[in-house]
Amino acid sequence: MKKSVKNTDTPLVTVIMNCHNGQEFLDESLKSLLEQSYNNWELIFWDNCSTDNSKKILQSFSDDRIKYFKSDKFTSLYEARNNAVEKANGKYVGFLDTDDLWESSKIEKQLNYLKKNSEYKVLFSNYYILENKKKKQYLKHKILLPSGNITQRLLDYYSIGILTVFLETDILRKFKFKNNYNIIGDFDFFIDISQKFKIGSIQEPLAIYRTHQSNLSLKKIDIFIKELDEWIKTNEKKLFNLNFSLKQQKIYLIKLKIESLISKFFRF
Repeated sequence: MKKSVKNTDTPLVTVIMNCHNGQEFLDESLKSLLEQSYNNWELIFWDNCSTDNSKKILQSFSDDRIKYFKSDKFTSLYEARNNAVEKANGKYVGFLDTDDLWESSKIEKQLNYLKKNSEYKVLFSNYYILENKKKKQYLKHKILLPSGNITQRLLDYYSIGILTVFLETDILRKFKFKNNYNIIGDFDFFIDISQKFKIGSIQEPLAIYRTHQSNLSLKKIDIFIKELDEWIKTNEKKLFNLNFSLKQQKIYLIKLKIESLISKFFRF
């Protein structure tokens, strides 16, 4: 068993893994964490009332850095994220879902970046998309990722994948995700955070987001459209008063609605 080393040069990093019936790819995701070049981390595994073999798979890994918690009741993803963060002991937090993967140097490179760039308390990177059915992998963002005061840049082109995010735990405890969201809670959170903190970016892809039947379902697309529509209506006046434009998000929402309607009729 590997044990954490308490050192100011090697701060403890908390990895949050929220799980609800995530057995299919869980083994691979956990291995990508265990293979990290940086060792001083803890895993907060938050079991959101799974009924599959997720717990059994987790317990097959014998490592004292892995900490298991089970929710008393099923909650939204973002309430589950908030609950898991409350168990965090690390200075920094990262998010690894049960179907995603981290490059082996992710934690080390992000820590080194923050040490050299102390003006940032929030950091993200590029990442790969893995189409599980086609066994095809490609780079998510082919544009230069923004750094600094990036609220408008995110509204024009949202480029933060939560699987790449690395931020101070205190920020998550103070501001939290909104519990009512199921899909766009990270979008809402990081747009809000970007108005309070400078956000840094690493152009190199440090994670892999896996697409599969479950996360591409029509039901989830419908929820996404509904939540984004409500978010725009709620935030439009506030952002306008702060001199931010929501034009690109409105265009994106219209495209989503059209594509969703087409997919329902033709069952793509």
